[in-house]
Amino acid sequence: MPERATSPAVPAWLEDWLLTGRDELVRWRRHLHAHPELSRHEVDTTAYVAERLRAAGLHPRTLPSGTGLACDIGDPDAPGPLVALRADMDALPVQELVQSPYRSTVDGVMHACGHDAHTAILLGTALALAAAPALPGRVRVLFQPAEEVMPGGALDVIAAGWLDGVSRIYALHCDPHVAVGQVGVRAGALTSAADRIELTVRSPGGHTARPHLTADLVHALGMVITGLPMMLTRRLDPRSASVLVWGAVHAGDAPNAIPQGGVLRGTLRTGDRETWATLKSVVSEIVASLLAPTGVTYELDYRRGVPPVVNDVDSARLLREAVTQGLGEQAVCATVQSSGGEDFAWYLEHVPGALARLGVWSGTGAQLDLHQPTFEIDERALEVGVRLLVHTTLQTWAAGPDGRGPAGTPESEGQAG
Repeated sequence: MPERATSPAVPAWLEDWLLTGRDELVRWRRHLHAHPELSRHEVDTTAYVAERLRAAGLHPRTLPSGTGLACDIGDPDAPGPLVALRADMDALPVQELVQSPYRSTVDGVMHACGHDAHTAILLGTALALAAAPALPGRVRVLFQPAEEVMPGGALDVIAAGWLDGVSRIYALHCDPHVAVGQVGVRAGALTSAADRIELTVRSPGGHTARPHLTADLVHALGMVITGLPMMLTRRLDPRSASVLVWGAVHAGDAPNAIPQGGVLRGTLRTGDRETWATLKSVVSEIVASLLAPTGVTYELDYRRGVPPVVNDVDSARLLREAVTQGLGEQAVCATVQSSGGEDFAWYLEHVPGALARLGVWSGTGAQLDLHQPTFEIDERALEVGVRLLVHTTLQTWAAGPDGRGPAGTPESEGQAG
């Protein structure tokens, strides 16, 4: 883990809070890990966070759905811009295999994506900022439900008006491929859009000896299974990094009977925002042309997921400067665009902001991926996350509403890699 930078820019009140708060961070994260809740069922998680915010004299408010909360910190009349920080709270329907003392107590549910860490880090950030003697602006912490389901709980937060007045928004996400103490920063596209396709096909059915008297449903499914991914490579710009992968196909039971029904399911991802806007119409057109000669009837259920996360250039720069101020220049690392989806993208459709990748790999042993039953983090990353979010907030306040400092010019020439 890289050594933290020693600088006058590191506030004493943050160091004071971390003297006792770093142990609290671990306790919070372990409690949340042991008591995971699925998307839109984060009732106890919401209450747990709200209780600790209220104990610090803060006034959280809950989404109308009952899960998820927001809390403002700082003087409403402070001159600095309103900065939003977001953490997701939901777990996954995954059976945990890690035999830790704080392993999941809920059968078939675990925090396999680090949302327990995100929640603990944002809670620590909120309490650290609340302990500051004075703040030059306001911060709104958003504890969001339902990130793991489409189109995502971010839309609930936006619908509640919790982005009103926000100048910039930031978040972090655990990255098990990055060593603890490092933070991945990137301007531009960071994740991909993720849509779901479900194709239901119907036929009169019949005997496999007489396919000419019916519509061969399995053959029709095969046409789409192979034809749609291939045709998309000819209809979409290859630079968009678009990929269709089938995850499920079901049709028939008997080897000598043409079935009457079948279903095909898959995900279509793209790294390009403009391409994402065209995918539904392109897929619909190709599926229609592939199935037209087969004689089957079909229903295409195309479910748009989330757009790509596209980090605003100025916000990514401020994020990079915050890593340098709070953790040291050596803590900044480059990161690449992922094919995964993240509903933080919905916030960036409304206000500028950036998502960072927080290193949680211990530096030894296997680098396990997200959404695996053996997923675990190095808990030293919790303190790193608090430092990152606190310094990002301070850096954004210092830069002013346009992100370019008091003089209206960039504070530094450094660019996010």
